[in-house]
Amino acid sequence: MRKHFALFLLLLIFILPASGQKVSVKKIDQYIEKARKDWNVPGMAVAIVKDGEIILSKGYGVRELDKPEKVNENTQFAIASNTKAFVASALAKLVEEGKIDWKDKVRDYIPHFALYDEYTSTHATIEDLLCHRVGLGTFSGDVIWYKSEKPASEIIKQIQYVPQAYGFRDGYGYTNLMFITAGEVIKVVTGKPWDEYVKESFFQPLDMKNTVTSTNDLLPNNATPHKPTLKQGTIPIDWVNWDNMSSAGAIISSANDMAQWLMLNLNRGISQNDTLIPTEQQNLLWTPHNSFKLSESAKKSIPGRQFAGYGLGWGVMDYFGHMIVSHGGGYDGMYSRVAMMPDEKIGVVVLTNTMEGIATPLTYYIFNQFIEEDTRDWSGEYLEKAKKDTHHKDAVAERVAKRKEGTSTTHTLENYTGTYHDPLYGNITISKKGEQLRIDFEEAPLLTATLNHWHYDTFEIKWDEEHAWFDFGTVSFTLDNNLEVTGMEFDVPNDDIFFHELHPKLVNKK
Repeated sequence: MRKHFALFLLLLIFILPASGQKVSVKKIDQYIEKARKDWNVPGMAVAIVKDGEIILSKGYGVRELDKPEKVNENTQFAIASNTKAFVASALAKLVEEGKIDWKDKVRDYIPHFALYDEYTSTHATIEDLLCHRVGLGTFSGDVIWYKSEKPASEIIKQIQYVPQAYGFRDGYGYTNLMFITAGEVIKVVTGKPWDEYVKESFFQPLDMKNTVTSTNDLLPNNATPHKPTLKQGTIPIDWVNWDNMSSAGAIISSANDMAQWLMLNLNRGISQNDTLIPTEQQNLLWTPHNSFKLSESAKKSIPGRQFAGYGLGWGVMDYFGHMIVSHGGGYDGMYSRVAMMPDEKIGVVVLTNTMEGIATPLTYYIFNQFIEEDTRDWSGEYLEKAKKDTHHKDAVAERVAKRKEGTSTTHTLENYTGTYHDPLYGNITISKKGEQLRIDFEEAPLLTATLNHWHYDTFEIKWDEEHAWFDFGTVSFTLDNNLEVTGMEFDVPNDDIFFHELHPKLVNKK
């Protein structure tokens, strides 16, 4: 009761930034709630820290649409890729302790680690794993682990089949696969799973009691994920277990707990006189290791930026003369953002239980209240842009428009059945159930679907369950010159899980 009363008082007082201009936390609180309603976000939680104090930690809306349970400051949300900063900080501790070096080769710890060519495989370092510069494309290869039961050690063996997108250390491609590998490095060095080491290093010292690393350990006070759909509006979906890729994005936390993480980082890695993240190592984590161009449109959408890049587990950029260290997180049905302005000792975390882009505009709105810069209606402007973004809807409509009605298959359904193999993924099975085909991904039983004839030798994929990142999709059976079935090609339009990277060949006909 005393803690809640103290937070209530903080909402009524004013915080003084360096300029002397008063900042109303109550005004920020009201803005957040209005934005939530405008964006149709069922529930969210926001924490703001300033000068080593939590000045706001609060829940907004409900944990699940059309249910009464409210979100509060301790409600659990998936923070997804914000996990990466914890992993990078854990490795920084190991470097400081002399157990590893940033320039150590990955193969020194994982001998079977392999990328698209031998040179890159033998020269990739621990540092390379954490800054997205090994040559893989953004999200490329995520189809390997998504909803798969394959463990991290086996996922790493498949990485060699992920196609090269650019030269080694000569570009930027955001890759979860390298952070999965980084988690295995921690396991090899410490003799314990990465999450156990992170719990001991950060969760326990910071008293992050509502933070876990698996959906198996969810507490009763957790938010339900939601997906905005084209036909049904926003709907609740199930939590998805990410244990096999956990070091890339499996942490589940709350606003209050993440506020502790922010204060640790803003205090140069020190908590109660105990150094949890060595200061010089934190400097390295926040140093750009992989810079990329800011387009003119990017500068226009967010003025005040001159450069942007990626450190180790953190994104870094300038903003009206201030440094911003931040990261986003995208989980099935939940988006989040963690951001800090170290010189002003401000930190913000926004956790949501839907897949709407509200977190970024709220973060900039909050920052700008303190530095008195671009104080426009960030939420309103981003919402208008979001309403105009119809690229997924258009992609599906384009494919529907090209459907050839009245066509038939080359073969009877039985001739498409069998086991298909792709070296990147593994086995995919086509079987006949009644008068329809079924598709089963051997390593991912949650990806089962019925195949309905679309046109010619192409079938629409009717997934058995609702998936967050994709819905409509087709699979086409390929034929040789003698019209024998040889393989499959996928077309599942989405920006995250790339089924088109799979080219399974028929290896065992039923």
